Amino acid sequence: MRSAHVMIAAPLALLLAGCGGVADGAAATPPPSGVAASRAAAGATPAAKAPGSGGDGAEERPAAGAGVPAPDAPIPSDPAELAAALRTTTTALYAAIDRWTKGGQQSPPEDVVLLSLHQQRIYRVLARDAALTRRTAERLPARLAAEARDNATAVGRLLSLARPISAARRKQMRLAEPLPAERLRGYMTRAEKRFGVDWEVLAAVMLVETKFGRVTSSSSAGAQGPMQFMPATWRQYGLGGDVHDARDAILGAANYLKASGAPGDYRRALYAYNHSDHYVDAVQAHARQMRRDPRSFYAYYNWQVFVLSAKGDVRLTGPR
Repeated sequence: MRSAHVMIAAPLALLLAGCGGVADGAAATPPPSGVAASRAAAGATPAAKAPGSGGDGAEERPAAGAGVPAPDAPIPSDPAELAAALRTTTTALYAAIDRWTKGGQQSPPEDVVLLSLHQQRIYRVLARDAALTRRTAERLPARLAAEARDNATAVGRLLSLARPISAARRKQMRLAEPLPAERLRGYMTRAEKRFGVDWEVLAAVMLVETKFGRVTSSSSAGAQGPMQFMPATWRQYGLGGDVHDARDAILGAANYLKASGAPGDYRRALYAYNHSDHYVDAVQAHARQMRRDPRSFYAYYNWQVFVLSAKGDVRLTGPR
């Protein structure tokens, strides 16, 4: 940590595992499991109007539940097969998100949860192989190719910071269900109006730090809450709120980013938030995709917490 004003502790960044902060901390809470857990978000906020559309180049719109992949369905490694899988998954996912956000249902339905997880797993494969990403993107429509490049870049940058953690440390992690997506997005849009910091940037930070609050542990250096503030920084920029409250934490993050150069210089502001160029690249790539198609917010909201073990990826949350 280079400055007293840096919010994110270095140990937390080193444990990042491809989007979703991983913090070691106090006594463990059993991780949520099963699709039913994805429907157990706290609070009651009716779904707002449907998010902005933006086609991915595919025309078909399958009905809910059609061809929904299992949680651990195989991911192809051939570029042509991977491009076809990504196109089919993204088309079905955005159609499912449209139905969800237009239907007034607060919790994400099963097809959104499963398709989001499958999309996330595809990008974890792409993120590890730049040549595979290039060959896959060449086979995609232009809009989906841009989305694929940004998501693979973001996940890859964070994976480059990740370090394997032991089973004992995984058991110490505290995990929870996030607040409803519309409530979180509402907090972000209000913070944008107050501080001028794009809600997409705030969403990308929350995604990268704690997967929208799924990770509730403090970092080993003491960073706390869904936006991962160091105590001294929170005292200066937290506006007197509760660091563990999502609304207060989002406002505090917007306040800090504004003080650090946003919206005029997001790169400078995000680097102040976490002194890592790879972190900054990841946040900006995810924010760019949400600006391109706001439905990506709802997909990211359903991305799950992965960590690295000595044997590879371990998923801690989501359907089993």
